[in-house]
Amino acid sequence: MKVLVIGSGGRENALVWKIKQSPMVDEVFCVPGNGGIAQLAECVNIDQTDFIALADFAQDKAIDLTVVGPEAPLVGGIADVFANKNLKVFGPNAEAARLEGSKSFAKEIMKKYGIPTAEASLFDNYAEAVSYLESLKPPYVIKADGLAAGKGVFIAKTLDEAKAAVKSCLVDKQFGLAGELILIEEHLEGPELSILAFSDGKDVLPMVPAQDYKRAYDNDEGLNTGGMGSYSPVPIVTPSLYGDIVKNILESTVAGLASEEIEYRGVIYAGLIITEGGPKVLEFNVRFGDPETQAILPRLKSDILEPMLACAEGGLSGIRLNWTEEPCVTVVLASGGYPGDYKIGYEIKGLDEASSREGVTIFHAGTKLKNGKVVTSGGRVLNVSALGKDFTQARERAYAAIDKIHFNGMHYRKDIALRAITG
Repeated sequence: MKVLVIGSGGRENALVWKIKQSPMVDEVFCVPGNGGIAQLAECVNIDQTDFIALADFAQDKAIDLTVVGPEAPLVGGIADVFANKNLKVFGPNAEAARLEGSKSFAKEIMKKYGIPTAEASLFDNYAEAVSYLESLKPPYVIKADGLAAGKGVFIAKTLDEAKAAVKSCLVDKQFGLAGELILIEEHLEGPELSILAFSDGKDVLPMVPAQDYKRAYDNDEGLNTGGMGSYSPVPIVTPSLYGDIVKNILESTVAGLASEEIEYRGVIYAGLIITEGGPKVLEFNVRFGDPETQAILPRLKSDILEPMLACAEGGLSGIRLNWTEEPCVTVVLASGGYPGDYKIGYEIKGLDEASSREGVTIFHAGTKLKNGKVVTSGGRVLNVSALGKDFTQARERAYAAIDKIHFNGMHYRKDIALRAITG
């Protein structure tokens, strides 16, 4: 069969890499892809926002399944366009994708169906939001309601920082339409983790948990990013906690949406915090996480196409996933200055030597091929993933591979997965 993957980041490289391993697959295309994906699939330069052109391409190439990586096309309704043309697509329709596209909608669903989450108030007026902030104690949590590429969440330690965050959304319009409505949330304490699951609208098939690192620098300092690393499994997740999350959060959310006559098909991602009162939802995403996917998929022994097709067609019940017990550590190599201003176009050296090391897989994020060389083309450039017999070995393998890679301004965190070892 033929598969089309939409997207250009490390998540999509990991998806293409895993899909290529399926014995059902004959050919893989990717729109638009990147320098690493181009070595695995045929990359095609089509605008990701032109859903008609993408559907026409899928029809022309007789694509059997389209897998949508990023959130923006899903929120924009790509699945609806494909469904109208009788094309199979892995990913929720626009109505279901509101779970990520609108944090206020997600809060409404969670409140209605008793899914544990932080209390939140909505504001579209700067003065009213500031007045409310002044009634609270720090730290303050401010979130843009819509899609902001993972950068619309602020954890402010002081009132001045919180006011600045509100101003950036409601006055400066830093996030455009996505920030015209904001949530000011209750601040919750506890370790965070992510659990992703396949859903066909009725049944839920959970994956192994992962934990990511949002801050740019070691010890969780610096600005929020799209993610600077991840690891899987998460030692704090006991079988009891895992079962609680699956039943009372993932399954309850899909069932709640179904009660609203919203059929959720694709991956549902729960970003969680484990409080003294139990797990609570920080956010929902409607696609594979990035960089969590790069730490999860190397551990998956099963054919990923089987659950993907079951989600697209219905019939997920009865499918099981097999996982290696080996942990995986993923470290993101970023351009200097990210998530702020950065320069691109620098040659990346040492990739072959790094990727040849035992247990290591390198997923490209912001790269492209230029005159036969791999060069940087984005903020997050590479994901170095490594399996090991334990977290210590997986970390050692990942960082030993990183020592072989060089590009101008290369920046990465040195503390990825340390907490999995030290607790």
